[in-house]
Parts: sequence; structure tokens; C-alpha cells
Amino acid sequence: MASEAAAAAAKLERFLQWLQVNKAELRGCNIKYCDQNKGFGVFSSNDVSDGVLLVVPLDLAITPMRVLQDPLIGPECRAMFEEGEVDDRFLMILFLMLERLRNNSSWKPYLDMLPTTFGNPLWFTDDELLELKGTTLYRATELQRKRLLSLYEDKAKGLVQKLLILDGDLEIEVCFEDFLWANSVFWTRALNIPLPRSYIFPQVQEDQDIQSSLNHDSGVSHSDISAGDLTDGKDEERPKVPGVDGQSNETVWVEGLVPGIDFCNHNLKAVATWEVDGTGMAIGVPQSMYLLSAEKTPFQMEKEITISYGNKGNEELLYLYGFVIDNNPDEYLMVHYPVEAIQNVPFADSKMQLLEAQKAEMRCLLPKRLLAHGFFPEGATSNDNNSKGKAEKICSFSWSGQRRMPSYINKLVFPEEFLTALRTIAMQEDELFKVTSFLEELVGSEGVRQPTDTEVKTAVWEACGDSGALQLLFDLLQTKVMDLEENSGTEDCDTELLEKAQDVKNVEQCESKDTDEPGHYKLMSRNTWSSIVYRKGQKQLARLFLKEAEHALHLSLSEGG
Repeated sequence: MASEAAAAAAKLERFLQWLQVNKAELRGCNIKYCDQNKGFGVFSSNDVSDGVLLVVPLDLAITPMRVLQDPLIGPECRAMFEEGEVDDRFLMILFLMLERLRNNSSWKPYLDMLPTTFGNPLWFTDDELLELKGTTLYRATELQRKRLLSLYEDKAKGLVQKLLILDGDLEIEVCFEDFLWANSVFWTRALNIPLPRSYIFPQVQEDQDIQSSLNHDSGVSHSDISAGDLTDGKDEERPKVPGVDGQSNETVWVEGLVPGIDFCNHNLKAVATWEVDGTGMAIGVPQSMYLLSAEKTPFQMEKEITISYGNKGNEELLYLYGFVIDNNPDEYLMVHYPVEAIQNVPFADSKMQLLEAQKAEMRCLLPKRLLAHGFFPEGATSNDNNSKGKAEKICSFSWSGQRRMPSYINKLVFPEEFLTALRTIAMQEDELFKVTSFLEELVGSEGVRQPTDTEVKTAVWEACGDSGALQLLFDLLQTKVMDLEENSGTEDCDTELLEKAQDVKNVEQCESKDTDEPGHYKLMSRNTWSSIVYRKGQKQLARLFLKEAEHALHLSLSEGG
């Protein structure tokens, strides 16, 4: 342990010198080693009157523009990027991978500070990954591993090997673990940075060429991507460099890594935020990013400075960052109806057309907080404004006033967009004909215009009511519960495992082993502990939402809905 601490101290000293040479300023904080799980963190050092804790020049940020302008990697990547072969995230991952392997990299003091392994499921052993079986993350991790391996073989391996040879590093071998490391560094540390447009697009023709190829949509940070999205593998394939805020002529949102600020760890109650000073008017350093205290009172000495990664459930936290929060208030359950299964339902083609016309959602996220407004709030106070909105929405749905508004509508916790899809999928033959009749009555048999999505939703609800949708939802949730419990037992089983396990906060990557000796605990790896905490939360939510769906179904059937 002493040698480990000495090595960490030496790395930190080199990094602090590197920051100073590159004109970064630690005004009210220090960077210190926390532990093997958290790595390095940022801590308060002294009171600062303006609340500015750390200042980093934007020139030190790793962004897509930096990669494209790099003398070694830039020329090779520019053509790939302009032809849409790679996206902005791949550019930064490639840069990290290359700089880590180069013998003479100027980024070595920073890269040496970064973790060498990570707690996300991509780094799990086979046995640890089995702890996730039955959860959304299990399948997502399998798909992601295959996708990353393909991306490495097809695009990264040969290019990095070529660039190393050009740089004079003839004997360095490239391997998939290098690419996996760079991928994890990006996803765990990248921030969405609001940069001044003038900084991104200086008035030179070369950079105007880059500007013309940008996608002018709002920037999307990795923190906005759910594990459910990643299961589809769509987001990573987007051929898009920095996202641009189309509502502003002054700001360009760019994903990137900012050495120093990226050592802030996560907390639900963040004590700092980051800002960008383009002109120098705010902190006296133009074209810089700074860490700003969010506290109203001065920090205690040596208090850890944390930022928020967003209100995320354990599914996202584990998938992207490699940690979980016990009793996470932002936990959610993802439920979806498999698109491929629609082909096996009666009148599949007609139902697919109706789903498209309604812009129906085939999956939904069910946040834990929804339960406070349900049938079984467990002491939570219902939100009257939220309930009123639900009632008005359903009232406007009645086609002819013949279908009575359900008595339970203000207690129904499931998103209307998802119920719309389930109503359509569960529709019986006579209900389908009734919907067709309603729509023809509205737009005429000649179809002089297309009905709006709201009109189609109205017709479907009038014809079907809720019973079919709620029955299908109950079946989906029951299947979810069975999948979650099939390999690891009930929520109570997970609770027992966690209670019997040694306090893993003090156990660093121990191998799991059983013992029959009374009074002895089972040692558990942190990855296993994280998996059990995550799946236990999923089982709990699945059971609670199943209970809500069952009660809503009972009420719907009793009211003839």
C-alpha cells in the first residue's frame, strides 16, 4: 500500500506541474488521491471570494477540433470524418488510444493519472457479467462488446498502428484493450462544453470547411443517453461532430475532456458547476473553462468538490460510469414491446400503420418517482397538478362522448404514449374495424386528408378503452419480473446476499469465495456488489409497477373499459 501511495503521489506531482506549464490555475482547490474505487478527486484548499476553484485553458481540452487539427492524427482522420465514416466521439477515442501508446506523448502526465481499469460491465469477468443476467444491461453489454470489437478491427487497429510507425514507434503492438480503455475514458470523463463560436470557428478557410460539415442540432451529451438507447446501438453510429445549438449564434456545444475538471467525482448534491469564459470578463482568463462553487457558504478545508452527472438511475450509472448508488432516488425501469413481435399479432400490417400514424412509443422508462402518484404511494403525497393534467388529457380523447372517463385515471402512472402503442397492438378485429370507421367518418372514404396523430389516438381509445393495453402491460411486467428472478432469485435473495457480504467499500476487487464457517462473511468484488444493487432495484421496481398495472387492469375490467 505504501508503494501504491508513493506511485500515486509521483504521478500527481508530474500532473500538477504539467497543468502549471499549460497555464491551468488551481485557485481554491487541490487534486488528491481518494482510493482505488474513486481514483483522484478535487478538494477545497482555501476560501475564494469569487467562488472560482479551478481554471483550465480551452486549448488544453481534448475535443474533435483538436483531433482534426493535430499534426499526426489530424490528416488521417479528416478524410474519414468528412466522408461520414467516423463520428466525433470516435475521433477522441482514437486520439486517447494513440497518445497512450506513443512513447513521446506530451499528454503522458495527464494520461498516467487516469484509471487503467473501469467498473462498467464491459470490464466485468464472465462470472461478474452473469450477475446481470435477466437485466437490460446484460444484453446491452453483449451487444456493445461486439460493436466495439468490430469498430476496433475495422477502423481503429490498422490506423493507430500506421500512425505509431509514422511517429517512429515501430515496436509497439496495438490491442483491443487499448481501444476499450480509450472508450471507457471518454464515456466516464467527457463533458458537454458550451464553447464560444468564435473559438471553434476562427475565420480561416480550413476551419470553415469543418464548420460546413457540422450537424446543427442541439448538442447531446453522453449523460443524456440511457442504457436502453445504447441497446439499439444507434447513437454511437451517428456521423456527427460537435452538436451545435441552433438557437444561439454565440455558443457551440462540444463534447470533450477537460484535464483537471474531469477529476471531479459525482454526487447527487453537487457543490460545483463548470462554466466557460470566452472573453475573460468573468475570471480574467479568456478562452477558459472554470470550476465554480455552487455553495452559499465557504467550503470546509479538504471538502471534496463534486459535480452532478445528472439525475440518473443505476442502469445508466453502471453502464456509463461503472458505479451505482444504493437506494438511488432516480432509479427507473425500462419496459418495451419487441418490435419484431408485432409481426406475429393479428392484422400486423394495419396495426403498424396505426402505430406510425400515432407516433406511438414502443418502450417507456418508468421512474421510481411515478409511484408517488399511483394506487400504492406508500405514504408519498400525490401531486394534484399532475393529476389534473391527466384527467384533462383523457377528457379530450373521447371521440363521441360515449366512452366514460375511467375513475382511476388520476392514479394511472404509466405514460400515455406507451399505452397508446399497447392499445393498438392489443386491438381486436371488431375494434380495428371500428377505428377504421371512425377515421373514415372524419376524413371521408376518399381520404381527402390524412388524420392527425391526435385524431388517430382518439379513435383508438374510443374503440378500445384501456383493458387490452393494461392486460398487455401486465403481461410485459410479469415477464420482466420472471426474467429478473430466473437466474438470481427474488429481491429478498439479493438483500440477503448484500447483508452477508463484507463491506465492499473496504474490499478492493476481491475474488468472490464462499465459506461454510459460521460467523464468516463472503468476500465480494465491487463489480458483483454493483450488479446486485442494480438488479435488486430493478426487481423492486418491476414488482411495484406490476402491482400498479394489476390494480389498474382490475378497475378497468370492472368499469367495462
